[in-house]
Amino acid sequence: MKRSRRSGGEILSDDELKLMRKAGLVVARALDEITRTARAGMTTREVDAIAVEVLARAGAASSFLGYEPGYGVPPYPAVTCLSVNEVVVHGIPSDRVLADGDLLCVDFGAIVGGYHGDAARSIAIGEVEPQVTKLSDATREAMWAGIGAARIGGKIGDISWAIQQSITSSGRYGIVRDYTGHGIGHQMHQPPDVPNYGPAGRGPVIQRGLCLAIEPMATAGNHRTEILDDEWTVVTCDNSVAAHWENTITVTPHGLWVLTELDGGEAELTRRGLPFGPLAD
Repeated sequence: MKRSRRSGGEILSDDELKLMRKAGLVVARALDEITRTARAGMTTREVDAIAVEVLARAGAASSFLGYEPGYGVPPYPAVTCLSVNEVVVHGIPSDRVLADGDLLCVDFGAIVGGYHGDAARSIAIGEVEPQVTKLSDATREAMWAGIGAARIGGKIGDISWAIQQSITSSGRYGIVRDYTGHGIGHQMHQPPDVPNYGPAGRGPVIQRGLCLAIEPMATAGNHRTEILDDEWTVVTCDNSVAAHWENTITVTPHGLWVLTELDGGEAELTRRGLPFGPLAD
């Protein structure tokens, strides 16, 4: 298929968007299974194995395994990023044992027909502290606020502003600045960047056929982060807990379509009075 490229990102045809939806469903199923299965006593390597099995059943490929960002960073060695507590993102699965009270952030991507789906969920392991639940809930709410701000003809900055306003209205949380959402399509990371803060009305125009990974990351402390010696794992500088929520979306003439939710986002969008706009099969 011929792909259209504009300054604001890759523009996909309806047929290509349907392939994106297939990839998104693989991601949604894996994250749903991990959310239901992850528990205290499991290692993060065992959690990664759940996603490996979902990929195998679907005949899909991993967006993450072997990913090379450049700059001398080694290829990523797993199919999930599993980030616990003070780890913000890109935590590598290992023999670390999950404990009651941990917050596990699971980031996962899948490829179907050459197109990517990418999403993340923050999962409470056992009984977590109330302030950790509030942080995760605030980050999830910010993700949906950002999704709800997307419309054809709008600007990327509208999403950024909605996320920032949502987080700051929820409490004294740090908004991670070093990592952003992004365009997505036949590559996992592509233009445009989708920051989680900044003014509305700025940035590239959101067009029909553009897919975006919207992914706020917030901390219980300040926004500053650092990368560990493995060159992947990103942690908060003040050792505060972090949360991460993400969905891949597109905007059709009928409304919003959340490609990495099992129901396409219908229930959540309807609850918020937002238009649900999937493409017909």
